This record gives sequence, structure tokens and C-alpha cells, in this order.
Amino acid sequence: MDLTASVKKSDIGIAIYLLAAVTFFVIPIPNFVLDIMIAFNISVALIILMNVLFVQEVLDMSFFPTLLLFTTIFRISLNVSSTRLILSTGDPGNVVATFGSFVGGNNLVIGAIIFLILIIIQFMVINKGSERVAEVSARFTLDAMPGKQMAIDADLNTGAIDDAEAKRRRDKIQEESAFFGAMDGATKYVKGDATAGLIITVINLAGGTVMGMMNQGLPFAEAIQQFGVLTIGDGLVSQIPSLLISLSTGILVTKGSKAADFSGVLIKQLFGIPKVLYIVGAAMAFLGLATPLNSILFLGFAAVFIITGYSMSKTIGEEEIEQEVAQEETEAEEIRKPENVVSLLQVDPIELEFGYGIIPLADVNQGGDLLDRVVMIRRQIALELGTVVPIIRLRDNIQLNPNQYIIKIKGIQVTEGEILFDHYMAMNPGYVEEEITGIPTFEPSFHLPAMWITESQRERAESLGYTVVDPPSIIATHLTEVIRSHIAELLTRQDVQNLIDNLKETNPVIVDELVPKLLGLGDVQKVLQNLLSEGVSIRDLLTIFEVLADHATTTHDTDVLTEYVRQGLKRAISGRYFAPNEVTHVITLDPKVEQDIMASIKQTEQGTYLTLDPERIRAIIDSLEEQIKKIEEMGRTPIVVTSPIVRMYFKSMTEDYIKDLIVVSYNEIDSNVELESVGMVTG
Repeated sequence: MDLTASVKKSDIGIAIYLLAAVTFFVIPIPNFVLDIMIAFNISVALIILMNVLFVQEVLDMSFFPTLLLFTTIFRISLNVSSTRLILSTGDPGNVVATFGSFVGGNNLVIGAIIFLILIIIQFMVINKGSERVAEVSARFTLDAMPGKQMAIDADLNTGAIDDAEAKRRRDKIQEESAFFGAMDGATKYVKGDATAGLIITVINLAGGTVMGMMNQGLPFAEAIQQFGVLTIGDGLVSQIPSLLISLSTGILVTKGSKAADFSGVLIKQLFGIPKVLYIVGAAMAFLGLATPLNSILFLGFAAVFIITGYSMSKTIGEEEIEQEVAQEETEAEEIRKPENVVSLLQVDPIELEFGYGIIPLADVNQGGDLLDRVVMIRRQIALELGTVVPIIRLRDNIQLNPNQYIIKIKGIQVTEGEILFDHYMAMNPGYVEEEITGIPTFEPSFHLPAMWITESQRERAESLGYTVVDPPSIIATHLTEVIRSHIAELLTRQDVQNLIDNLKETNPVIVDELVPKLLGLGDVQKVLQNLLSEGVSIRDLLTIFEVLADHATTTHDTDVLTEYVRQGLKRAISGRYFAPNEVTHVITLDPKVEQDIMASIKQTEQGTYLTLDPERIRAIIDSLEEQIKKIEEMGRTPIVVTSPIVRMYFKSMTEDYIKDLIVVSYNEIDSNVELESVGMVTG
């Protein structure tokens, strides 16, 4: 309740401030009210200056452009009110009269010169510089946005920051861009205010002189003296707050976007190097002794600088000792903490470790784009398979060979590779007859024969028809394939819960019906893992849940449910494996083999498994390998088509012998797909 009331009061205060400015343009005000408003305006200008001076970050005053507009309008309204009083009564109040007589020396010429100097300082120095800095800052901030966004994605991908921190940084970048863009325009307010102040003063001087001669019958010299002093006082009263706010603008735009204690950093940077103070002190002493200048004055400054330099050198030495001691204590305390032992137990889902020779590929400062490629890998797999890839940890390992890298899944190495930093990998797609010279090697992802070639050979190799790949692409492709092959085991219950929560936002009915009423979170995870293990995308989660809800009432066997889901996703499966308007060559199973498989299925409480004789299994595998070899010689990808009830058992039986074999059932093939059997698996 108090907070609400406070907000309302602040809203009312701002509204009154702006309404007063508009009112002063139209309604004459007494001179004592004008004195109060002028004093208030000077106070506001000083408050703004002090806030800008001591604020740590520019975004802490993100409404400064709007504030400039408010104060400019209010100041001009006071200028109009004082002009009205000067011309109508000749008595604009104590503040204006005092500024004209005291600050201006009660002399028209002196006051006019002081006023013009203030205008020149504000208009030519502060405003012009602030305007340029604001313009450049806005331009550079906008140009740097894509790089900053990519840096945030890279940090997020490597695990340096979490999602919340990444969102905070992105929001800050947007705010900085909006702020500096607004400041680029807001500096025009201050520039226009200075110009308007000069014009208004000239008009007041001429108008006051005419009014004094016509209404009061004063001679020209007396009229210009009397009204001139008041006009200069009015100008000074207006321009001094304007100068303070112009100075505030300049300080704010030159601070940049760094969070820092302005005054502390400024003093430290100015007086933080003792030898500089020693040199300046010696120079001041030389000027005091070797020239006719005031010796006492210059020697005094020399002594101050030398003493300050000596004090700073002692302070710096003490700070360095204190920092070393504090660092040692911190390190010792960290070692003693039991939490450090616990942190060692954490295992990263995916790790890419590399030797020091590969560091330039991952270092953005050296032109490396490996971090950006890792971000793209996560996006690509999310689009392709419908699941979020965990954070990929990148780190260097001095124990590896300089050009070696390894990929770990859950802390265990699953593969490795080696690259030549200044070379390219050239692979023969199969139809290139002319050979090129290079270092023989194998492509790490698919173990294809390849050659390491130099930069000078690249153009010739490409012209001959070779596929030429740079080192970052080799690592990225290898990492992508490893992630694809292990994506099923990387899918955790928490990941599944996140997918469910995302689906629930748009389809709460199906989620409430399925989880946890019909299936538990673990059952849904198992089904999704089964799909991912065979490269089936789970992006269409709604269809998957619809099928599961239809069949979970009759069975809780996750393998059987997976088969139902695959049939529900037949359009996606057909689109992946079978080209449209083209006959696809496939391998089929002998009906006798299918009957034997069905007859050997044994059901238990833990699920179903095959009890087929090992010799019969070996015979079936041999026949399958023969048919696969035949279809590969035709340049086709081997695809085995079975009856729906046999598919999962045949896939389970063959996956230990033939990796990544595509096995689909007739119910998973769209009706418009044309098939041609070119071989049959017997046994």
C-alpha cells in the first residue's frame, strides 16, 4: 500500500512539474514565485550534476534523455516569465536582480561579456563535444550489438554463464542501444536551449530598452543600462543551470557503459603513477627557480606533488602486499571448503578438449569461430531432432598432443581426432580420377580416406572436384555426429519435463491427460529416447503425446508404445528416408524369418526379448550383410522394411552387428512412396 502511494505521489509530482512549465508560458506569475522557481531550477541542475558525477553506470540514469527535455522546457518557461516581468514591471524579483548586479558587476558591458562567455563555453565546447560523443557512442553501440550477442551465446554455450545471466546481458545490450540512441537526439535539446537563451536575451534587451523609453520616459542610455542589467541577470539565471546540465550530459556520455566509481577511478588514473608526480614536481621546481615566476608558489606546488608521489608509492606497495596476502588466504580457504570436493563430482554432459595448437580456433581474439559453430550445432540439432543439446564445454588440455582433440560424453571419452592447423582436408567424392599430393589421413566423423593439403593447393583441389574442408568445420562436423549418435542418452528427465512444460503452454489438455495419469515421466523419457536413438525427430511432440494417450490405456510397454508413435509419425519418417517421386530400393525379410522371430519372442514382467538360437541369428546377420553390400554397390543407402510387429525385434537383434541400420515397418511408410525390393534376408 505504501509503495502504491509513493508511486502515485511521484507521478503527481512529475505532472505538476510539467503543468507548471506549461502554465508559466501563459499565466503571469508574481516575482516572489519566480524567485522560488529559479532557486528550485538551480537546485535541480545541481542534483542532476551530482547524480551524474557519482552514478556508477550510465544505465542507472536511463531516463536522462527524457529528463533533459523536462528541464529544458521548465527552464525556458521561467525565461518567458522573467521576460514578462522585466518588460511589464521592471521588477523580476530578487534572484534575477542579484545575478544582474552582483554576478554581472552591475555593469551592462561586464555582464554581457560574462553572459557571452558562458554561451560560448556551453555552445562551442560542451554541447558540441557532447553531441559528437553521443553520436559516435550510438553508432558504435549499434554496430557492436551483433558481436556482443554472439559473445553471450558463446559464453552460454561453454557454460560460463547460465540462461538467466544471458537474458540479463541481452536486456542490458538492448537498454544501452536505446539509451545512446536517445542521447544522440537529446543533446539537440541542450544545443537548442543555448541558442534560444542567446536569442531571448537579445530580444529582451531591445524590448526592455524600448519599453523604458516609451512607458517610463527614460533616456536611451539610462533605459539600456537599467533593463540591460536585468536582462543579463535573467540570462545568467537561465544559462548557469543550462551550463550545469550540459556539463552533466557531457560527463554521462563520456563515461561509457562501464560500471565504475567515477571519482575514485578518475583520481586514481590521474594521480596513481608516482613517477609522473615526481616529474611534474621537478618541472614546477625548475620553473620556480630558473624563471622570474613566483618562486614560493611554484616551489610549494612542487613540494605538494613530490610528497603526494611518495605517499602514492607507499600506498601502492602496501596494496600489492595486501592483495597478495588476501589472494593467498582466499586460495587457502577455497581449498579447505568441503564444497570444492562436491563440485568435483559434477560431470559435464558434453566436453570438447583440445591441445594448445587448436586454441586459436576457439579464441575469438585470434579470429577463431569454433564457439560460434558450437552455437550453430545446438540450434541445428534442436531444429532437426526437436531436443535441446546440453551445454558443450570447451577446454584446452596440455596433456593432449598440440593438434589433437577428444570428445567426451558424461566424462568418458568416446572419440578423438587430429587436425593440422594450417592445412585443409581434401576428400575424393568418388568420381575424381586425378590425384593430388598431400599427407594421407582419415576423416574423423565417417573414417573416409582423405588428404591434408596446403592453402596453395586448395583452389586446384576444388577445381578438380575434391571436397575441401577447413579444420574448424572438421571438428564441428565430428562433434555434430557424436552428439547425434548419443543424443538419446543425453536426454534427461529434466529435459523431458522442460519439453512437457513448453507443450503445456499451448496444449494443456493433452499433457494433463497423459502425464502423470497414464504414463510417468520416466516412461515418456524412454519413448523419446527410443525415437532419438534411431534418428526420429521428437519436435512434433503434440502428435507423439496424442498417440501415447490413445494407446497408454492398453499397454505401458515403452517399446510397444514407441512403435505406435513411429506409425503416427510416418509422414516425417517417410520424408526422411524416401525421396518423393522416386523409386526407393529396399531390403525385405523372408516371411519364414519373420515367423521365426515372432515365435521366439518371450514376454516377461520386465518386457519382451528374443530367444532365437545364436546360430540362426548369425545366419540372418550374414544374409543381411550380403544384401547390404549388394545395395551399397548400387550407390544406395540400405533400408530394411519389415512387418510392424517384427520391426523393433529385428532392429534390436541387428544393432549390435550393424550400426545405424535403418529399419522401418510398412505402417511407417506413406502411401505415396514407391518401393522396390532388391534383396531378401533369409536365414
